[in-house]
Amino acid sequence: MDWLDTNINVVRWASEEIVIPYVSPIDNKVHRYFTDFYVEAVGRDGETRKMILEVKPKAQTQEPKRPQRTTKRYITEVMTYGVNQAKWAAAEAYCRNKGWEFRLITETELFKK
Repeated sequence: MDWLDTNINVVRWASEEIVIPYVSPIDNKVHRYFTDFYVEAVGRDGETRKMILEVKPKAQTQEPKRPQRTTKRYITEVMTYGVNQAKWAAAEAYCRNKGWEFRLITETELFKK
């Protein structure tokens, strides 16, 4: 958030302002996905780009590896991964429809030196 506040190319931003409906693979019902950030920023070409940014731990962006025996933790990780995939697919479709970008950001991008 500090980066968004201090970056001269960021025209405006908001946190959890955009709500996107998605179907959860867990219960097959429509839920509401509150995206982390909406950002308008001026690109290198001088054009204003609109984007939705989602910040997640890298572990939640990768399919869990199946252990030798199925544990409660593994089941929870699989469900979280499935829900996240559904949310991100809905966000990508939403952005594509508006001509925006959807970007997923992990600690790899946040703490890049």
